[in-house]
Amino acid sequence: MNIGGASGASGVSQRMIRHYEKIGLIPSAPRRDSGYRDYSDADVHRLRFIANARDLGFPIEEIRKLLGLWSDRDRTSSEVKALAESRAADLGRKADALQEMRHALLDLAARCHGDDRPDCPILAKLSS
Repeated sequence: MNIGGASGASGVSQRMIRHYEKIGLIPSAPRRDSGYRDYSDADVHRLRFIANARDLGFPIEEIRKLLGLWSDRDRTSSEVKALAESRAADLGRKADALQEMRHALLDLAARCHGDDRPDCPILAKLSS
């Protein structure tokens, strides 16, 4: 199938498919006589794997490791579990930081009168 078909079947944009080829996450697709890339069902499966990993917050280098583990039938599941637990811990730290930012913004908004006067504790905090 061409890149449009691979994109539709995998849910990965054509731009990202080209990017993943460029950085080596997927092998370069062979070209037809017309010059169009020719993707296989295995390529689409790999693209879906990458998309699912991205949706779970894995960065490119960890996806590269996961792809290696996925294709290695001699690997242990403990290696995969360790990557997942590490990613989950990172996401937990980010969630905590986002929650702190949210609370700070809500606190500032609660202290702002939101009226026609120019004084604003939000702007005062940002400028301090």
